[in-house]
Amino acid sequence: MMESAGENAGLPTTAANPGPTDIRDDIVRKEAKKAAVWIGMVAFVALAVFLAQPLLVIFGGVVFAALIDGGQRLLRRVLPVGRGLRITIVLLCAVGLMVWLFMFAGNQIAEQAAQFPAIIQAQSQRLLDYAHTKGLLVGEPDFSKLAEQAIGGVGPVTQALGGILGGFTTAFLIMILGIYFVLEPDIYQRGLAWMLPESTRENWHGTAHRMGRSLRMLLFGRLIGMATEGVATWIALALYGVPMAALLGILTGLLAFLPNIGAPISGLLMVLVGFSGGTTMGIYCIAVYLVVQTVDGNIIVPMVAKRTADLAPALVLGAQLIFGVMFGILGLALADPLVAMLKIALERQAERNDRSGSAVDAP
Repeated sequence: MMESAGENAGLPTTAANPGPTDIRDDIVRKEAKKAAVWIGMVAFVALAVFLAQPLLVIFGGVVFAALIDGGQRLLRRVLPVGRGLRITIVLLCAVGLMVWLFMFAGNQIAEQAAQFPAIIQAQSQRLLDYAHTKGLLVGEPDFSKLAEQAIGGVGPVTQALGGILGGFTTAFLIMILGIYFVLEPDIYQRGLAWMLPESTRENWHGTAHRMGRSLRMLLFGRLIGMATEGVATWIALALYGVPMAALLGILTGLLAFLPNIGAPISGLLMVLVGFSGGTTMGIYCIAVYLVVQTVDGNIIVPMVAKRTADLAPALVLGAQLIFGVMFGILGLALADPLVAMLKIALERQAERNDRSGSAVDAP
């Protein structure tokens, strides 16, 4: 063993010899780093696509947190107490509203909901028969078969959401995430900033502040629109004696959260129920729908749009179609806030580029 050690004493050590993974050429090393960056970006995009559904649930939590935060900020103007107590009051009010809705209005709404599908089916069949007599449809129309085909087509759209988490589980996760986010928002904002380059952190904080303000205003306007459309529809239909006025008011308010898409759906349901009570009642329901939508579109929406990200209707509708096909109801509901946040991020980046260009051009 001593001889072997002595014989090998003059040979170069293994540490000094290049291995098969060593790259001595600077150009090759530089290109390898570039390739690694591109491979990492592709892997990141693929991971984002694979995790798109959970990421959308997390964004839903951010939206819910902004909703709670907006409520506690409004409460701060009239109730000078701690932020945690204001958040608790907002959550208790939301829970109390849901309990009241189920306890006091639940029986009436449940009875109306049980009769609602039969009325919609009967009125839809009458509409199809009328179109058939006028030569607009070929073959004997059958609403039941058309409904089954529609449900079959919608099945793949909502399969991702229902298969992964389920509707109630998704809503529960969004609420829990939103409560965590709103209790200590600075922790998550600083954590995201820490992962960014140091030169961009200040710009990120400004972008996050603008995003939060715009999201709060967007949701505040959406809630005002939902309450206005729901209550006004309920009262107007009830005064004329339209069947299921309470249920139609609630559906109109809930569907108002979906711009461009919710209003036509609620209007169609309202008109179908109205014509079940006669032509005069159907025309009255059409008038109620037009008046409510005119007030909301010409007063509430422009007022809110001036203080938040003003989005083109076609852009919002396109995003709703894309996200609705990809993620079902959840994607449809979150398309508008997501597009607004992306627009603000792009505007902030453009402002930063303008400032950088001005600094370079300055003597």
